[in-house]
Amino acid sequence: MSVTVKDVEHVAALARLSFSQDEKERLTHELNEILQYMEQLNSLDTSTVEPLSHVIQLQNVFREDEIRPGVSREDALKNAPVHSEKFFKVPKVIGDR
Repeated sequence: MSVTVKDVEHVAALARLSFSQDEKERLTHELNEILQYMEQLNSLDTSTVEPLSHVIQLQNVFREDEIRPGVSREDALKNAPVHSEKFFKVPKVIGDR
């Protein structure tokens, strides 16, 4: 399979791009080189290679669960522009019907 100038024009139209004739020919050549390289890769025997989800081995790193002190209610309410005894006051977000 090879890419033609007509294919490049079609993809460019789908992407709403415009190219000069020289650019279309250059892109056709570059895309064909990419396809040739992919064919070269397809010829390799990968039957003994295990499929990968990532190139490098990944593992989750979890920290130990520890109870740590949080912010006290009084300290949290100090930063609130408006609050009542122990609650933040915010504007109403659900209107009446």
